[in-house]
Amino acid sequence: MRRPFYAHLYVQVLVAIALGVVVGHFWPQTGESLKPLGDGFIKLVKMIIAPVIFLTLVTGIAGMREMATVGRVAGKAFAYFLFFSTLALIVGLIVANLLQPGAGMNIDPVTLDPAAVASYTEKAHDSSITGFLLDIVPTTMLSSLTDGSILQTLFVSILFGIALSLVGNAGEPVLDFLERLSLVVFRLVGILMRAAPVGAFGAIAFTIGAYGIGTLANLGALLVTFYVTSLLFVLVVLGAVARLNGFSILRLIRYLKAELLLVLGTSSSEAALPALIDKMERAGCSRSVVGLVVPTGYSFNLDGTNIYMTLAALFIAQATDVDLSLGDQIALLLVAMISSKGAAGVTGAGFITLAATLSIVPTVPVAGMALILGIDRFMSECRSLTNFIGNAVATVVVARWDKALDQDRLAAALGGKPMPPVMGISPASRKIEKELDALDGLSQD
Repeated sequence: MRRPFYAHLYVQVLVAIALGVVVGHFWPQTGESLKPLGDGFIKLVKMIIAPVIFLTLVTGIAGMREMATVGRVAGKAFAYFLFFSTLALIVGLIVANLLQPGAGMNIDPVTLDPAAVASYTEKAHDSSITGFLLDIVPTTMLSSLTDGSILQTLFVSILFGIALSLVGNAGEPVLDFLERLSLVVFRLVGILMRAAPVGAFGAIAFTIGAYGIGTLANLGALLVTFYVTSLLFVLVVLGAVARLNGFSILRLIRYLKAELLLVLGTSSSEAALPALIDKMERAGCSRSVVGLVVPTGYSFNLDGTNIYMTLAALFIAQATDVDLSLGDQIALLLVAMISSKGAAGVTGAGFITLAATLSIVPTVPVAGMALILGIDRFMSECRSLTNFIGNAVATVVVARWDKALDQDRLAAALGGKPMPPVMGISPASRKIEKELDALDGLSQD
């Protein structure tokens, strides 16, 4: 029996976003007061992200058994990440040079208020290359699951997964326990996702109430340029990648519509990370590949953030009449390639990473970031959507490259048809798969 349309999560989130816009526009003070709803939902999701990454990555690596398999999948994933994240940076540079959205503003950097971005630049100092390397290693194994650092969670999860794989049959009880624990955690994810409409409503109401719909008109050239560039990157670049690998980018977007609306409402791709892991497994991608590609992609495959970084940096340079030579732009590109790695998919992370990049490349004044501070919230939504779609595409592509993709399940999932049973998985995993299919969580949307 089909559920009524209003029972689907994506419909509820869409209605919540519309109501948030209305409240924020007509009752701005009320809209601003609803900020805790959005922040609270983000905290709920962040609470569960570390366990989801740990369980998914550990069971994925341990399930491969052979370290050669782990290395092969990781190598393919990072080759994909490096190529397309660098391509995104280059696209941002090219578009900024061609359209020059900041040209003609003639703003004197001295007149800008550096205090407006002080909090971001302070965080940016911790995002330097040295800080990035040091932050990977947690204080303890448990602190990697409690401190909120995705990089630290990835580091410990990979080590634990490798160790579990190396002990062989002796680790079977542990692996079986973690797979069953995954069932409980993903059930919890389904419960938390039911609060998504409330979180999206509060986040949108605050954004419109605090900045106003008219904010979209300010610095419109940069905003439109970024949105159009990101859209073309998704449809043309990622669309071509999808077509070459036997699936449609538009059907993939439709399959992930509930998660994309959640990302739009919260301006955080991290908010939909647990659901993306679940959806990619159901679409035929091997659990081991999903467990490795999706979590690492959230730190190393941020296409939207990369487009934003080079585009915004050149916008600031153009607006403040700073003439960047080809060498300066190449230096900016090289620094951004490093500083962009490890940027979490949460609201404001792109802005902080941009501050870190400009701090290392002193040619462009960091104070110029005050120019885009007012519209960064709106740009954050586009960054998050592009990051999310990019990681979904990467998961399918790497799974196909590694011959770990069930083409029938993928076609059924993207076509909205009943999916065939999963082949080639362990009895414990098969039981978990059946139990997950019986749940009434987010996957039914």
